[in-house]
Amino acid sequence: MILDTATLRVALALVDLTLLLLFYFITFRRTRSAYSGWWCMALLLFLTGNSAFLLNGTIHQAWANPAGNVLLVAGAASIWAGARSLRSASTSRWHFAVAPGIVAVASILDSPATNIWAGGAFYLGFMGILIGLGCRELFLLEREYSHVHRPLAFVAGLLALFYAGRFVAFLAEGQSGPIFTSVFGSVATTALSTVTLVVASFTMAELSYEQLTQDLRARATVDGLTGLLNRAAFLDLAENELRRLRRTRTTASLILADLDHFKSINDEFGHSAGDTALQAFARACTVTVRSTDLVGRYGGEEFILLLPGVTPARAGEITAEISRGLQESGRGVVPRLPTVSYGIASADSGAATLQNVVAAADAALYQAKTLGRDRSVLAAGAPKDKTD
Repeated sequence: MILDTATLRVALALVDLTLLLLFYFITFRRTRSAYSGWWCMALLLFLTGNSAFLLNGTIHQAWANPAGNVLLVAGAASIWAGARSLRSASTSRWHFAVAPGIVAVASILDSPATNIWAGGAFYLGFMGILIGLGCRELFLLEREYSHVHRPLAFVAGLLALFYAGRFVAFLAEGQSGPIFTSVFGSVATTALSTVTLVVASFTMAELSYEQLTQDLRARATVDGLTGLLNRAAFLDLAENELRRLRRTRTTASLILADLDHFKSINDEFGHSAGDTALQAFARACTVTVRSTDLVGRYGGEEFILLLPGVTPARAGEITAEISRGLQESGRGVVPRLPTVSYGIASADSGAATLQNVVAAADAALYQAKTLGRDRSVLAAGAPKDKTD
C-alpha cells in the first residue's frame, strides 16, 4: 500500500502534537531552559504549518499555502534560535522575522490560489539555510559540552542538506521534474521530517537533562555570589591536589585571606556594597592566580587559595598583587574597599594533612590581624628566603 501525501501529513501532525505535549510537560516545564522553549516553539510551528498544507486543493489554499510556508520557515528559525541559545547567543527579532517575511511576500505574489508550490524556491532555500545555521551553532559548541549535541548537529546537517537538494532540484527542473518528485517530493519530505522530529525531540530531551544536571552540580560546588568554589568543593579538590603533590614531591602554599573590618562596610554603606567588595576581591584573586590554582570562598568574608608549585615567599608576593588588584578593580564602585589580611602556610611536608595546613594558615592569619591587619604573615616554620 502506498500512502499519499495527505495521509502522511496527518500522521506527521499527530506525531508532532504528541512530541510537543510530551516535550512541553515532561522536559520544558522541568528545565525552563531557553533552548527547550525554542524547540517547543519549533514543534508548534511545524504542527500548524504542516496542518495548513492539508488545505491544498481546497478553496482555502490561497491563504493556507503562504501560511504553511511561513510557519515552517519560522519553525526552522526557531531551531536556529534554540541552537544559538546553547552558546548564550541572543536572537534578535529581525533574525527571526526576516526569512518568514520574505517567504510570505514571495508566496503571496506567486498565485497561491492555483499554485501549491507558490513561493517554493524561497521556502526551500530558507529551510536549508536556517536549519544549516542551527547545525553550525551546535558544532561550534565545545566537544565536551555534552555527549548528545554532536549527534543532534549531525541530524540537523542531514536535514539541511536534504532541503538544499530540494532547492537545487526545484530550480533545475521545477516541481514536476522526475528527480524532484521521486527523491525530494512531498512524500519523502514528510517521512523524513517525521523521523527527524522524533530523533531530535528525544535528543533535545536528553540534552535538557544533561544541562539540568550540570547546573545542579555547579550550584553544589560554586559560591553563588562570587563564582568561586564553595568551602566543601574547595576542601574536596584541595585534598585530592595535595595527594597528587605529595606523590610528585611538588611544593605548594595555602593562603587564608580575610577582609579587614568587613562589617563596617556593611554597616556604613549597606549589604550591597559588602557584596560588591566580596565580588571585587574574588575577581582580584582569579585575575592574579593561575587557572591551575584553587580559589574558594571559605565562609563570610574569608577566602582560601591553594597554589601548587609556589613557595610561601612567592605566595606572599602574590597576596600583595591581589590586594593591589582589589583596590584597582573596585575603585569608583564601592565608596571604601577593605584591606586584606593573609595567613600563608607551606604544604611541603609529606606528613602534613590539609587540616593541619589550614590550621597553620589560620594561625598565621590571626597573627596578621594581631599585628595590625593589611599584611601577610608566613606560618611558623615556613621558609622565607626561597623563590620559585
